[in-house]
Amino acid sequence: MKIKIAPSILSADFSEMGKAVNMTEEAGADLIHCDVMDGSFVEPITFGGQMVKNIRPLTKLPLDCHLMIEHPQTQIKFFAGAGADIITVHYKACKKISEGYLKDTLAMIKSFNIKCGVAINPDVPVENIYDVFPLCDMVLVMSVYPGYGGQKFIPETLEKVKKARAYAVKTGRGDMDIEIDGGVMVENAKTIRDAGANVLVAGSAVFRSPDPAKTIAELKR
Repeated sequence: MKIKIAPSILSADFSEMGKAVNMTEEAGADLIHCDVMDGSFVEPITFGGQMVKNIRPLTKLPLDCHLMIEHPQTQIKFFAGAGADIITVHYKACKKISEGYLKDTLAMIKSFNIKCGVAINPDVPVENIYDVFPLCDMVLVMSVYPGYGGQKFIPETLEKVKKARAYAVKTGRGDMDIEIDGGVMVENAKTIRDAGANVLVAGSAVFRSPDPAKTIAELKR
């Protein structure tokens, strides 16, 4: 399975976002990871659909929009219209609203003819989302608690990755993208890949590297 690297522009210099996006594409990235935070589901506020709209013309890479927000259904049309290729929503945010909100949200994303995914925090059992695997193009396992870049990787989350990959294989979805986000570095990339993740979100590792192309290549290896 192809290993994909998705640099998170949360770690980029927001005043030079265009340059950051161009740099990641030239350095060999496979996706651009857009961490969207609303100040409610998580404490910080980052950016919204307008940022995605502004960077869309600057790259041919898929825009991987990770919505760490309350009531994601209110924002789906804006990110779809802005040019998102993948929209991932959080199990916890949806579960707080209603039992069927997550499935309805995934269906809404699909209605815009774009890919969808569901994210789980380190304290959420992966078994909680088994019922929506058939609806998803991607499952995102958070290896830190969402909200801030530069956190240390939580090793225990690797077991969730293993379970997610095993369940995908068991249900005939062996080619499903299993993404991991948080504390991904060159030093732990092999362990992460071996656990079954094929999409690695890397923020600080790429944007603080003196040689981003070399770092992305090493993350893939």
